[in-house]
Amino acid sequence: MTVRVGLVGAGGVGARHARTLAGFDDVELVAICDPVAASAEVLAREVDARHVPDLAGLLTLGLDAVWLCVPPFAHGDLELSIVRAGLPFFVEKPLAADLTVAEHVAAAVSAAGLPTATGYHWRHLDTVERARSALAGTPVRLVAARWWSTTPPPSWWSRRDLSGGQVVEQATHLLDLVRLLAGEVVEVVGASAPSSAGGRDVPDAGAAVLRLASGAVGTVSVSCVLPALTAGGLEVVGDGVALELTETVLRVRTRDGEVRAEPEVDARRAVDRAFVDLLSGAGASPGIVDVAEALRTHRLAWAVSEAARTGVAVRVGDR
Repeated sequence: MTVRVGLVGAGGVGARHARTLAGFDDVELVAICDPVAASAEVLAREVDARHVPDLAGLLTLGLDAVWLCVPPFAHGDLELSIVRAGLPFFVEKPLAADLTVAEHVAAAVSAAGLPTATGYHWRHLDTVERARSALAGTPVRLVAARWWSTTPPPSWWSRRDLSGGQVVEQATHLLDLVRLLAGEVVEVVGASAPSSAGGRDVPDAGAAVLRLASGAVGTVSVSCVLPALTAGGLEVVGDGVALELTETVLRVRTRDGEVRAEPEVDARRAVDRAFVDLLSGAGASPGIVDVAEALRTHRLAWAVSEAARTGVAVRVGDR
């Protein structure tokens, strides 16, 4: 079958998804919309799709699914409109710039029973599965996640009310893997270094200590004051094994020595392929993170962000 899809959002991330979808033989990328019409028009021409002015127009085209690739602050009404239309959708992370919108959308999706997927593409790395295998049967004692990078250029990123902050917008990928590899986090304490940049209220840096349900502990730290990404990954310590995982490499150290592996899967392509396959009836790939699962990660990211902002211990999931 050919899956007919529409795409909302013609920025950098949306363009990447559009090009990927247009490259699948069993997908027809029907139309694209974006508040910046010129961007949508250019991208639509590039991938041989139509340009429509808004989501309402998109939903009249007999689609099988919608890809939502919009900034954190734009979530909420878009998803609810798609749910009312009864369409499955793929949505880029994070689910929202706050927690209330994310929970409202997740509740609507659950009530409608719609298939969904989210942009947690790291889950599709074959090295992530190898990391899980290396830790199988081994109690995790310690996990450390770091995202030390620069301030991205979009103006919305520098405002916490629009982006959710660096933990919610970027380090959420790592927190998703903390949950996958080490288990659920129950409580967070933290602190942050205030912004030193005019026009940016996202802190220069933040750090938090995690207490996991298993009894393990962890840390997460972020910074946006560097010229480029210098650390973006996590380390996990279990009994007799230590591993380091980034988007580009996995290192596993045991008593027998060190094993190094690089991904053989293009996770950014795989995240789209997996949802197309689900829509085609092939079943859910283990790497798919639906909205319900993404909400669990979003709650953790929000707790880390709040703990760092306030200096007060935050229980994950508490409001």
